[in-house]
Amino acid sequence: MVWRQAGPNVKGRMVPYTAENVSPDMSFLEMLDVVNESLIRRGEDPIAFDSDCREGICGMCSLMVNGVAHGPEHGTTVCQLHMRCFKDGDTIAIEPWRAQAFPVVKDLVVNRSAFDRIIAAGGYISVNVGGAPDANVIPIPKNVQERAMDSAACIACGACVAQCKNASAALFLSAKVGHLSRLPQGQVERERRVVRMIAQHDAEGFGNCSNEGECEAVCPKEISMLDIVAMRKEYMRANLGKREEA
Repeated sequence: MVWRQAGPNVKGRMVPYTAENVSPDMSFLEMLDVVNESLIRRGEDPIAFDSDCREGICGMCSLMVNGVAHGPEHGTTVCQLHMRCFKDGDTIAIEPWRAQAFPVVKDLVVNRSAFDRIIAAGGYISVNVGGAPDANVIPIPKNVQERAMDSAACIACGACVAQCKNASAALFLSAKVGHLSRLPQGQVERERRVVRMIAQHDAEGFGNCSNEGECEAVCPKEISMLDIVAMRKEYMRANLGKREEA
């Protein structure tokens, strides 16, 4: 069963398809490729879905599989999900992300440019231009490096938003804030960044986090909810600084 929707202003519906000659070793996207090939041979419109690297890196392969973002496997993107995770003859429901801030473009493709605008609102650092500095010029403790890299692993797929009943992007947002706020290079804009990014998050129509953990459970890069806690501390710190200045 696949969600078919011809455009953003057209009513969609679930349509049944049969995937034939599917190997257990095929990825989920390869299975969709097989279905599309059969549709094209019959002169029908193929199913539109996003994909790029197909290696679990880019975050483009964003699908709800049986009601779970990226499917049943933990810490896995849809392109890394294999058909051996399902039984022969299973009915699989495939839908796009469901969120006001992620409007459907066509079928399984949604517009996730809201994430780009959040990053643009404050996801930058001020650095001196010129040649690349030596890697050891700014010493960074190992535990800080590891926490920053854990946050930087976010691939902005939007699974956290799709699984959250409030359609909150708090996990994505906190990963982007946490990545830069932990590093010395990100200190100049630290307070400004968190305030602007949260304001943009709210302006895009994402909901509020209610700390229920669905985001962490489906995140293919296993970003921790502790990042959300850290982001809230950053936000309070930034606003406290403003009050003290006033």
